[in-house]
Amino acid sequence: MKEKITKIGMAEVSAAKHPAVLITLGLGSCVGICLYDKAKKVVGMAHIMLPSSREIKNNNNKAKFADTAVELLLEDMLGLGAQRHRITAKIAGGAQMFSFSSANELMKIGERNVQAVKSELVRLSIPVIAEDVGGNYGRTIEFYSENGDLGIKTIGHGIHVI
Repeated sequence: MKEKITKIGMAEVSAAKHPAVLITLGLGSCVGICLYDKAKKVVGMAHIMLPSSREIKNNNNKAKFADTAVELLLEDMLGLGAQRHRITAKIAGGAQMFSFSSANELMKIGERNVQAVKSELVRLSIPVIAEDVGGNYGRTIEFYSENGDLGIKTIGHGIHVI
């Protein structure tokens, strides 16, 4: 059976049943949230850009923010037959792509995104079983419904699977 490949753009979420591969390109300070129900082989991915919808006036796109994207993704997966108690998470991204001379916390978007994603997953009782976050380099990720593997490609840091 051929896998259906779905590309998830910035500020988008998508869920799929096996056989599927979900891909997002160019995660810098953004975070890729990958949720998986092993028994049903249902996968979901969100490419979030910002930590909180409450800090931005133009917050109509729920997929853009950590505090709203996880719940949106979870709903999509449950609609495909996933069971909430079986869902696990893997996350990648959250890099600090630029160095700033100031120690302004607002500029640490990557770090803030990672913390917001983790907080939201804790709130929803979804365990993070693997992560590849931080650093100062971008990532492209591929999430496989077959086994829940998350392939991570980086420039200068190779390719690995978590």
